[in-house]
Amino acid sequence: MINKEKINIKKLSNDAKIPTYGTDYAAGCDLYACSGEKISFEPGETKLIKTGIAMEIPEGYAGLIYARSGLATKRGLAPANKVGVIDSDYRGEIMVALHNHTNEIKEIEAYERIAQLVITPYVKACFNEVDELNETIRGNGGFGSTGKK
Repeated sequence: MINKEKINIKKLSNDAKIPTYGTDYAAGCDLYACSGEKISFEPGETKLIKTGIAMEIPEGYAGLIYARSGLATKRGLAPANKVGVIDSDYRGEIMVALHNHTNEIKEIEAYERIAQLVITPYVKACFNEVDELNETIRGNGGFGSTGKK
């Protein structure tokens, strides 16, 4: 059974679309552009796209904004910051910094799905400075070190 958390949402524009899930088991809900006209992107250009919504993400949760796979792989449009983070105390309009990763002019249609939002719990760290860390087999090997012999 999937846990469902009630999220209060406020439309900041009458034309805004409430996020939707594509399937019953989708982790991410689609965010829609709140624009009544096409938006063009020059090659390498980033634009902040308004969604026309704000929400109350519960304490202990964050909203993570990810690329929509089809928009990113087929059209080269994806969030400029790779993953956007919406903190639970943010009450402003949710916007997506959409970037054109191609060498061609690209467009999104009016009210098109532009990104996906995943609401997820997080752990707030309490950092404890120490002189030594516990040893592991991996140690300080990183950036591809685990597949080498």
